[in-house]
Amino acid sequence: MTNSNQNTSKGVSVVSEAVCQQIMGRTEAFSAVENVFSAMAKNSAYNFPVIREAIGHADALYGFKSGFDRDGMVLGLKSGGYWPGNIQKDLTNHQSTVILFDPDTGKLRSLVGGNYLTAIRTAASSAVSIAHLARHDSKVLGLIGAGHQSTFQLRAALEQRDFEKVIAWNKEPENLTRLAVICDELSLPFESVSREVLCAQADVIITITSAFEALIDTNWIKPGTHIACMGTDTIGKQEVDANIFASARVFTDELAQSITLGEAQHAIKAGLINQADIIPIGEVINGTQIGRTSDDEITLFDGTGVGLQDLAVASVAAKLAEEQGLASYFNL
Repeated sequence: MTNSNQNTSKGVSVVSEAVCQQIMGRTEAFSAVENVFSAMAKNSAYNFPVIREAIGHADALYGFKSGFDRDGMVLGLKSGGYWPGNIQKDLTNHQSTVILFDPDTGKLRSLVGGNYLTAIRTAASSAVSIAHLARHDSKVLGLIGAGHQSTFQLRAALEQRDFEKVIAWNKEPENLTRLAVICDELSLPFESVSREVLCAQADVIITITSAFEALIDTNWIKPGTHIACMGTDTIGKQEVDANIFASARVFTDELAQSITLGEAQHAIKAGLINQADIIPIGEVINGTQIGRTSDDEITLFDGTGVGLQDLAVASVAAKLAEEQGLASYFNL
């Protein structure tokens, strides 16, 4: 978090994608996301309604996520979306910019590149869930999905437990190479497996896909598993069997998004659980709710992705860039 008045005398600060990659690491992202989840649970930070629309051009989805964190005095929005054809143009499919304002005056404060920050804040979210909910003796990490985001997920997750092996599945197996390279770099065994084998072996499972159908069956999950569902952020998307929710202890980043557009939407619609069964992870962080209650319990984190995560990491990036003389400035 950062003071909203920092460097306002120099004008509006601009922090590029390159600078964000230079100064924002996984540790900074983890702390920023954990802090904002805590603030959300205390009702001192809240997200505004999300706008997300198909623009009718380039098959793109475009929208806004915004909010205000009173604890950190961070106000702003992330504007951007998903352009599926960008990969053919050597561009990231997700494109976004974070815009920060001074909460005391409403003046524009900072423009911060949002693509890299979106990736590390999403990975930080699942990492926070692993830190607070996974068994401490977890040894096998499983990943469902091997897209751009998967590498960020892998690196962040590996820092939360002493994993001894990584296993993964992807619809296009050739894409698993990007995960294998990281494991080789870290001298960690890696194996491509079926989804059923992955569920039988993994102590922690991260799903990070754009699927619209369940990729994991509830009968495959072994006792004591922690599952972080990170791909479902739109009505209709689905990564896991909704019946898992009936047998798991369920947590989320934000309840309103979880039940409407997160992974929990299907379990809610089917009447398998109700809203009261889902615990904001910030309450676990704050100690007002218990996380895992036994080594045999299945825990599930529904990571829907909220605007306050983007504002939190962007605020830290702006502060670091300004302090290190890496921001540029302009006046309106």
